[in-house]
Amino acid sequence: MPALYRCLCVILFEIKFHSQFKYKNMKQSTKQLFSKFNSKESFGEEAKEESSEESKDDRRSFLKKAAIGGLSLGAFSFAPVEKTLAFATQKINRYSGPSDLKITDMRIADFEICPILKIYTNQGVHGLGDIRDGADKRYALELKSRILGMNPCNVEMIFKKIKQFGGPSRQAGGVCAVEMALWDIIGKVYNIPVYQCLGGKYRDQIRIYCDTTATEKTPDGYAKKMKERLNMGFTWLKMDMGIELLKDVPNALVNDDFWKQQDGGMSQWGNNGSTSFAQTKHPFTAVQITPKGLDYLVQFAADVRQAVGYDVPLSTDHWGHIGVNEAIKLTKAMEPYDLAWMEDLIPWFYTEQWRQITESTTTPTLTGEDCYLLDDFKPLIDNHAVDIIHPDINSSGGILETKKIGDYAEEHGVAMALHHYATPISYMASVHVAAATQNFLALEDNGIYYPYWDDLVTGISKPIINKGYVKVPEKPGLGVELNEEVVKQHLVKDGGFFEPTPEWDKLRSWDRTYS
Repeated sequence: MPALYRCLCVILFEIKFHSQFKYKNMKQSTKQLFSKFNSKESFGEEAKEESSEESKDDRRSFLKKAAIGGLSLGAFSFAPVEKTLAFATQKINRYSGPSDLKITDMRIADFEICPILKIYTNQGVHGLGDIRDGADKRYALELKSRILGMNPCNVEMIFKKIKQFGGPSRQAGGVCAVEMALWDIIGKVYNIPVYQCLGGKYRDQIRIYCDTTATEKTPDGYAKKMKERLNMGFTWLKMDMGIELLKDVPNALVNDDFWKQQDGGMSQWGNNGSTSFAQTKHPFTAVQITPKGLDYLVQFAADVRQAVGYDVPLSTDHWGHIGVNEAIKLTKAMEPYDLAWMEDLIPWFYTEQWRQITESTTTPTLTGEDCYLLDDFKPLIDNHAVDIIHPDINSSGGILETKKIGDYAEEHGVAMALHHYATPISYMASVHVAAATQNFLALEDNGIYYPYWDDLVTGISKPIINKGYVKVPEKPGLGVELNEEVVKQHLVKDGGFFEPTPEWDKLRSWDRTYS
């Protein structure tokens, strides 16, 4: 076998000659070369058959340089295979030795928006990933012992090994962070942007939709806030609406007094016990919207639409824990204002109920930020239960899985927007997926709430979002690196900055899920 490798390297030399010295018929000459190889004719005899004296001189010059470099053509037959291959491919750009890469460490920075993960290798190349907002860093750390020593370029094999430890929403944070860090490494070692690994790009810049929280409690005040967003250059807007806007409006809701007396009141967020409003699934709250409440919410949509016009898509979110009938009531009431979508009206896993809502209205429906893997999206897509899917790269399974989700949706005539709430690291990961996926609509921006957000990374033009768009990076990997000084300024209280984690090095379980 080593002899065969050496002979193949000699063939590589011959092909290199044909390219470098511009032979007119490279294909024919290469066939002659293989013919002579098969018939055991010497390569020296082939050299005598060259058609011009100039090519002979060039050939001698090349071999002379090779000899000076430490490896002549004659020495090929006796040199170690490693040296032979290294010499024959010396003109190839090497940013590392991908075949010899090994994962050596995983560490976490306890950043205030979300934990940031870094994967280290034996060749000094590292990859970055975000663990989704609200997720525990241990979702990632438990994976460390399972990936140490593996080649990060084998991203699909590693993903199949660790995906069993992910789940819906924040439970997927560790798996997704590891997966995007691996792609960051791959792009760096092969000197290509991640989107190129996904099959190339459909677009050079990514459209952004700007989120707006319900800090304004009146229709007029909210309209002014949305107009400010429009004046910032955004071409797609989203506003948080829903029954929280009604909690201080008399006779706007049914059964709200009961929930106001419980721990946490009618807040959609918080761990206030399994029977709190926040932890009670939508169909089980028995909250209804009265005609007065419905008119009040419709006025929000009307005033905002008047303020921003109909040229800009206008999406909505955070409608609250209400059942299917109330969701249908709302979607039909909003039809005159041509919303781009109404988001997460009920939990994503109620496929049949989502289909009922979607079929009852012309207002587009959307869900998916908490879905994990293509398997979670398939029922929604196959049943056309929603008009638009909405993966978050920090929950959906990472870069490649999100690309697969988008492609599957496209085949079934379903569009895709991308949810996001983390740092520019996973934001750039989302940008690469958006660039490579044809049915993409828009990517969410929540960085607007953090004045330092752009300063968290280097290597990309600023502002990151310019006139409502993000330019697709052309640098290797994700295209950004951390500005460590800024990150250090915004760690959680007593949080660490990529501290060693040797306590997570040893695997203590048998992970196979079958007997």
